[in-house]
Amino acid sequence: MRLNILIGGKAGQGINKVSGIVSKILINQGYFTFNYRDYPSIIRGGHNFNVLSISDKNISSHESKIDIMIALDELTKQIHKNEIKKNGVIIDYKDFLKFGLNLNIALSGALTKVLGIPLKILLSEVKRSLSSDNKQALIAATTGYNSQSNKYNFKKINNHLSLMSGSQAVAIGAINSKIDLYFAYPMTPATGVLHELAAKQLEHNFMTFQPEGEIAAVNMALGASFSGAKVMVGTSGGGFDLMSEGLSLQGISEIPLVVYLASRVGPGTGIPTYNMQGDLDIALRAGHGEFPRIVASPGDPLESIEITNELMYLSEKFKCLSILLSDKHVAESEFSTDKKPKRPLKINITRKLPGDSIIKSSSYEQDDYGLTTESAEFAIKNGDARIERYEQIRNGCKNFEMIKIHGKKDSKNLIIGWGSTKGAILDAIKGEDFKFLQAIYLKPMSDKIKNEIQKAKNVILVESNLTGQLGRLIREKTGISIKNRILKYDGRPFRSDELKKELLKI
Repeated sequence: MRLNILIGGKAGQGINKVSGIVSKILINQGYFTFNYRDYPSIIRGGHNFNVLSISDKNISSHESKIDIMIALDELTKQIHKNEIKKNGVIIDYKDFLKFGLNLNIALSGALTKVLGIPLKILLSEVKRSLSSDNKQALIAATTGYNSQSNKYNFKKINNHLSLMSGSQAVAIGAINSKIDLYFAYPMTPATGVLHELAAKQLEHNFMTFQPEGEIAAVNMALGASFSGAKVMVGTSGGGFDLMSEGLSLQGISEIPLVVYLASRVGPGTGIPTYNMQGDLDIALRAGHGEFPRIVASPGDPLESIEITNELMYLSEKFKCLSILLSDKHVAESEFSTDKKPKRPLKINITRKLPGDSIIKSSSYEQDDYGLTTESAEFAIKNGDARIERYEQIRNGCKNFEMIKIHGKKDSKNLIIGWGSTKGAILDAIKGEDFKFLQAIYLKPMSDKIKNEIQKAKNVILVESNLTGQLGRLIREKTGISIKNRILKYDGRPFRSDELKKELLKI
């Protein structure tokens, strides 16, 4: 069973409140949900919409055809009229205009009735979500509910689920790692983590700090880390560009640093509130000179919790740069799950700190006493040490899941993807003869990828970018060029039914 519900209207009309109320009700009833958010970079007006997908089985994507449309304005009906299924339901805002600011609450009520969920469950969730006994909101919810008839029957089923966005998950991973300081200048879609951590800093005894820009953020983080604090920096592509010199400072100073890079569409400002996997190249190579780093990419919130913790552990253990590479789709979509994250790793500060002894660190090459040097001998010695450090990192990363294999394990049809393509791929291959290799650690890269490619008959690369950046990295590391490629670069994520058709063609 699967339904796709589109909720559309102008920015500021409360679209997220409708999907939030209904998805929470469905989660409590035991149904898996996935909520995709689509919005332009304006505060009021325009056209915003969410697609809330529902199933009795685990789902992590949305589809192209709509079963139910909640229209908060005329534009929604015009734009999405061809996406409605033949027997689809349209719930029109015109019937509830009298409720004013509670229009979205009335529409939540109407949708709840169509789904066949009892009124008392709706009213309980409205009270909880508004944190008050708002009588007008309860009247709006009840009136909306009574305006419709049941089309579905979402009886309670025995699943125990939680609902989370990628931003919430990264924040949990940082808190599980006992973070001391989080530095970030706001930039969509990384800002969600800043907000999540700012709200929890007093409860968990850490600090968030918003400096004047990204250059300040990365250098403040290096200063704090130098003093022994566990730190993380958050940004998106344009801000990450500005941090490049700071990353090089990390490379030579070997001060532990974790960077959360939440990608959006580039180059430049691009389409600032939309999604793309276009920043793998800069994550792998940003900064001048050669120095070790780790780059890993989660495909859902559960992985975001675990990998954030792993990268903070590895960064401290190897005194290196660790980059958590996510994107808008993972950061801002809401995923349901019946699984719990692994027990977090304990992170100990084992290096010498200022105050314990004299510690020198600068952006120059140094001799054995930490003094600036331009010696050819030390240039070679320090360069070799950085290469050796990378080999240690490679071996350290093998303790974690560098790749995951999904689907039919003995299939000769191999799909390779990473990050936010995970959800759509998993939903597309259900019941089909495919194996999916999810690359999680992108630097260092697992040797198992080459083995899996060599075992397969058909190999298909799936990425949300223009040039197949993971494919190019695989070719660089293995010498194997993947011919079959499904690339999407319109700023929108893959929809699982459309992806399935493309995979089956190949």
